Amino acid sequence: MSVLTQNPATGSIPTAKVPRKRGTAIILFLSLGGLSFAVLQSLVAPALGTIGADLGVATTDASWVLTAYLLSASVLTPILGRLGDMVGKRRVIIVVLALLLVGTVLAALAPNLGVLIVARVLQGAAGAVMPLSIGIVRDELPKERVSVTIGLLSAIFGIGAGVGIVAAGPIVEALSWHWLFWLPAVLVAIALLGAIFGIPESPVRTPGRLDLIGTAILSVGLVSLLLAIGEGQKWGWGDFKTVGLLILGAVALVVFVLVELRVKEPLIDMRLFKHRGVWTAHIVALAFGFAMFGTFILVPTLLQLPTVLGYGFGKSVSEAGLYLLPTVVAMVVSGVVAGILIRRIGPKIPMIVGGIAVTIAFLIPALGHAETWQILVSGILTGIGIGMALAATSNAIVESVPAAQTGEAISANTVIRTVGSSVGTAVIAALISSNVTAQGAPTDAAFTIGFWASAGVGVLAIIAAIVAPSVRARRTEAAAAGVDDFAELGAPEK
Repeated sequence: MSVLTQNPATGSIPTAKVPRKRGTAIILFLSLGGLSFAVLQSLVAPALGTIGADLGVATTDASWVLTAYLLSASVLTPILGRLGDMVGKRRVIIVVLALLLVGTVLAALAPNLGVLIVARVLQGAAGAVMPLSIGIVRDELPKERVSVTIGLLSAIFGIGAGVGIVAAGPIVEALSWHWLFWLPAVLVAIALLGAIFGIPESPVRTPGRLDLIGTAILSVGLVSLLLAIGEGQKWGWGDFKTVGLLILGAVALVVFVLVELRVKEPLIDMRLFKHRGVWTAHIVALAFGFAMFGTFILVPTLLQLPTVLGYGFGKSVSEAGLYLLPTVVAMVVSGVVAGILIRRIGPKIPMIVGGIAVTIAFLIPALGHAETWQILVSGILTGIGIGMALAATSNAIVESVPAAQTGEAISANTVIRTVGSSVGTAVIAALISSNVTAQGAPTDAAFTIGFWASAGVGVLAIIAAIVAPSVRARRTEAAAAGVDDFAELGAPEK
């Protein structure tokens, strides 16, 4: 397949779309890659105690298994997303999946914590699967399949996180923690072979050089910020290390924006953020990152508390995970439905519906969580909201930026959602740990406060979604930005 570069005037080029059967195969391989990454993000969380005990380290030290993955994904996602736009998305996604496979096998074989952390750093490179996959879909699939496929791929990242929480307990109980990596390795291997033999190289590229200065500054900013958020509870929020890293991270990110506005070939074009369709999608992604991991922490913890407390459900790790299955199923269905709706009416309404669903999902247990039905209804609404909103945010960005900048724009959204997840995890964990009984168990009030906090974040998502542009306004704004493939995105004609 010949390689074409972007049209300088419009930012994109017309491309021949792949046949339907091959398009379905592409969707399958990209879905497996995204699912593998998302599952690995959350799969180890319920097993940290077991991993720490087996490797002879404290659970607090074992938490670096999560931290290393998070930091690596946050730093490498924008870099690899930009490289995909520059040298070809297929090439980069093959490298990314190869790193993920090596990291997953290494983690399964890890004899000590140090090797396991290195393996998790390698796995974190797969954070770029999302922006690269969406870029490939936009470039290769026919117009009637783009919004639905983006909706499915976006939902898969939430689905994978839920599956990880659900499956961790049974896998560790039936096999061992090593199988938390062996099983996903099979999916990664299939996705890698599919990328090599079944995915064509995208012809849309943006030739240039990688912004090394911007890359270094962004890396310092993200690592400082996320490390402070992740370790703040352990170090103390007033500790010099925590405060110092928060300040360093904030300053570095401000400097990054200033630098990127001045360089000729930025890592992330900050001018994209001025578009209402882009920055509102980023705010919604931030809020849903918080809400998603609020659910994955609050619900299993509440379910596993002993019934003698009067508010716990006394479930095992495996049983608690099963309560999240309705959430995962709802994400799958709503992600696809959102894609269909977006093709007809644009992403704004699904974003609003997603925000409302998640807000109600947290209001229900905030008002009362003594009954099983309250947990199940909350979970279903959460799945609907996450599936709708994540599909809508990705489509909103795709419809707002030129095709040649898809990778960097979606990368930024992915990182912002990761930051939201980190903040959500830290805030909910702090609420639980700071409100405990004399025996050290979380109080009932801790969960009530956590559900109210998550509902409040849901309101923020609703506001951002309401502010997002309508289909007509988005189209006008996007046309001014050089987007010329609206027909392929299924937008209504004037």
